[in-house]
Amino acid sequence: MSTGLVAGGTLSANEQRQLTAQWRTLRRAATGVALLSAPALFIWFHKELGWPVVWSILATLLAVAAFRGVLDLIFVRFIQWPSLFAVDSPELREEDVVARRRVSFWRFWVRVVLFVAGAVLFYEALTQVVNIPSTYVRALGYGAIFFFYFIFNFGIFFGPMLIMGISQIRGFEPGDADWGVKLADVRGQDEAKEEVRRVVNLWQSGEAFEQAGGKRERGLLFLGAPGTGKTMLAKAIATGFNSPIVTIPGSGFAQTFIGLDAIIVRFMARKAKKLAGKWGGQCIVFIDEIDAVGMRRSSLGGGLSGMSPRPLSFHDLCFFGPNGALNPSEDLILESRAWRDRVFEQRQPAPGRKPVNQGGAFPGMFGGQGQLALNQLLVVMDGIDNPPFFRRMTTNLVNKTLDALYVIPRRAGRVKLRLPQAKPSGNQIYFVGATNVPMEMLDPALTRPGRMGRHVWFRTPTKHDRLDIFDLYLEKVSHEPDLDTDKRRDELARVTNGYSPAMIEQVCSMALTIAHHDERLAFGWDDIVEAMTTVESGTAIGTEYIPSETKAVAIHEAGHAAAAHVFLKGAESTRLSIKRRGAALGHHQAREKDERFVSWRSEELAQLMWALGAMAAERVFYGENSTGVGGDVQSATARAAWMVGACGMAPEPIELNGSGNGRVTKATLDKRRDEINKRLEQIGTQIMNRTGDGGPLGHDPLSGVLNDRDKRSSAAQLLGVAYVNAHGLILQNKAAVEQIADALVEKRELFGDELVEILESAKLKAPKLDLTKEEAWPVL
Repeated sequence: MSTGLVAGGTLSANEQRQLTAQWRTLRRAATGVALLSAPALFIWFHKELGWPVVWSILATLLAVAAFRGVLDLIFVRFIQWPSLFAVDSPELREEDVVARRRVSFWRFWVRVVLFVAGAVLFYEALTQVVNIPSTYVRALGYGAIFFFYFIFNFGIFFGPMLIMGISQIRGFEPGDADWGVKLADVRGQDEAKEEVRRVVNLWQSGEAFEQAGGKRERGLLFLGAPGTGKTMLAKAIATGFNSPIVTIPGSGFAQTFIGLDAIIVRFMARKAKKLAGKWGGQCIVFIDEIDAVGMRRSSLGGGLSGMSPRPLSFHDLCFFGPNGALNPSEDLILESRAWRDRVFEQRQPAPGRKPVNQGGAFPGMFGGQGQLALNQLLVVMDGIDNPPFFRRMTTNLVNKTLDALYVIPRRAGRVKLRLPQAKPSGNQIYFVGATNVPMEMLDPALTRPGRMGRHVWFRTPTKHDRLDIFDLYLEKVSHEPDLDTDKRRDELARVTNGYSPAMIEQVCSMALTIAHHDERLAFGWDDIVEAMTTVESGTAIGTEYIPSETKAVAIHEAGHAAAAHVFLKGAESTRLSIKRRGAALGHHQAREKDERFVSWRSEELAQLMWALGAMAAERVFYGENSTGVGGDVQSATARAAWMVGACGMAPEPIELNGSGNGRVTKATLDKRRDEINKRLEQIGTQIMNRTGDGGPLGHDPLSGVLNDRDKRSSAAQLLGVAYVNAHGLILQNKAAVEQIADALVEKRELFGDELVEILESAKLKAPKLDLTKEEAWPVL
């Protein structure tokens, strides 16, 4: 083998292939040598020892296999084992699994032979030197019986609960279980996969890194919202690593009796060490939902229970329904980064109640809240490299006895006459934890360097990520060729706002179910749209509106869509519906075209116009508004208060360009400006929601803003500006808005490109308002 490959270190995929090829050549050569020696062995068994032919053949086969196995053990001891983590070849992986199985098999039997031989030699030496009385033998027997009954009684009392906990610890060896997950199957998390690939390459072959003074990462912590692929990536690591994996949920450490949780941790560590020793010295421990055991020890006692997080985005104040609508009527949805994070956060199960002490007179025996499990887990992670206990005990006892005899020196020339100090077994146990809680809630002792010090964040899937995920799952199901076009794939990625990989897989499967129900072998665009709407909001309620109300709902939603198309420059509409789903009679949904982290005042004002577009449409078409705008008004009021109170935004000064062509004095312009601001404030005050102390308007920061005279005045002016512009838009594009509403009445639901084409064909134009003229002002 080449020196560079034997030296160790992190190798590229091509170098790993070369190393694997050299291992294959070496194994075949060793097998050839073993087979060439077979005839000589057979002759020796049959001629020299006089064994029958059959027994001689069996003994020869066993001897050849044992010789071949010992050669493998020698090779593994001195030559680097190839890593196939970055090599996607089923043939090489299968060959690697077979080679590891052979090594683990012969390592076990070599240890058995050495142990039996040592025990026989020790017994022979002991019987020749010491004559053990029968009384001692009986005493040892009584001691064994007492120990057996102690264990028996312990098992009766604690056994069932301990078995329930241990049963959640699952150990999988390479080749035993097919996870069905490869690294390439984890989509939408390119940064996370690259980070994990770096760490795993060091896990697999990091000897050169350690020789250079580095320290291999002991643990990985996966952080991210539910459904972002944390567990899937852990399974992909185990599959690609060709390493055994031990899995346990964080709740598996919870036990009724205090102390049993620590036993569960010790058992998990023992199982991992055993599998690592069997499979080349490496094993992965995956703890899902590690927050169940790894919470801050202060928070376990309720130290953080009284804290209320500060709102970070408007979605922390206005987030309604399962799809995270901006208003209580659930018909305004805008996909943004903050919205997507909140949607995924809402999907995680509600935290259970903290365990209470049920100990009564024995409070120390019951009601443990996980402190022992966490403490024991930290101890296990630190002590995974410690030398084995019995080896340390034997070395200490033998050396201490030899020192106590005085006559046996420690050295004879250069030869040491003492057992060498016990060294670590060399097994590498790697911990991978997954959680969807903020890292600040985990105990710092768990997340510090040396334990789970490498943190990998999983983002919620963006449009580009969803496109990648659809490419994966659509390949697995029968579908019409139309869905393979770039246009359709892009459209699918746009309309699946907030979807997790699991939801996309479910949608593809459900679409195929719909097609099979109609006796079709492949599904198309209509099937996958129906599947999406069912997954998102449940089956549509078969409510038939009267014709006039159907048109009114369509006008309402068309007002939202028109305002979004004109004013929300950084967003595009993805769906428009008048089918009743959940609490919404219809809804308009859009998405931000680019990943954004901040928004400007003009963009926030555009969202106000979007929210009030439906109210303006009802006013223009019917001369009055319905109760259906109540949710829009509440959302707009909350946003205006958020802009003024939390973001320092206020209405821009009114510009009266060219008024009077220079013949009007500054005092006259100021008076007109004040009159316009007053009229805007009057309109905004009439629109502003002031219904009580519930919802997003009943607590800080919004209620404080609306209870302050000056702040309320600024918020009202913002609402006035937004409504005047929305009303001007609908008024100047009345025919185009009605055209959009008519298309919606006909189709009931519009998605993706079809909706965008209808909005663009309407040729909506932004209003040009002159607030000095009376016709620019709406009547409320």
